[in-house]
Amino acid sequence: MGIIRQERSGTALQDQVGKLYEESREDVYRYLLTLGLHPPRAQEAAQEVFLRLYTALRKGEAIQNPRAWIFRVAHNLGLKIRARQNSEAPFDPEWGERFAAPAANPESELMERERMLLFHRAVEGLSEQQRRCLFLRMEGLRYPEIGATLGISASAVGEFLRRAMARLKRSAL
Repeated sequence: MGIIRQERSGTALQDQVGKLYEESREDVYRYLLTLGLHPPRAQEAAQEVFLRLYTALRKGEAIQNPRAWIFRVAHNLGLKIRARQNSEAPFDPEWGERFAAPAANPESELMERERMLLFHRAVEGLSEQQRRCLFLRMEGLRYPEIGATLGISASAVGEFLRRAMARLKRSAL
């Protein structure tokens, strides 16, 4: 979706933001989880991001790349919320497994669980910046968009991703 500007019709603006919400809310929610937010807080923050998008557009702000804007706002909001929730227990990565679709049989379920645990351990071995770059890239953002979201250069994004992939490959051996 290209540049978004406030249109004369409030309904058209609501439709634009609604479409972006439908297309990106799950991606934003997953990204907020990777920042360490608890699921209920991540859901609230994802909704807040799109409310902020609507508000910015109502004020007449022209947004060149809505998807990058959404992730930049999600990133900043997520870090702020995470700082407030430090006193709570950390998010359990196995939470997602409990709500995933059931496997075809117990053997494949066990193999999938072991594979996911290995993956989570490998990802936990990455630096925080490497994880953020990796997750944003997995959400389809390009290097300049990731850089804008995290406040780093596109070349730094490339280096973080290169190092992350090298470390993940070593972990898989």
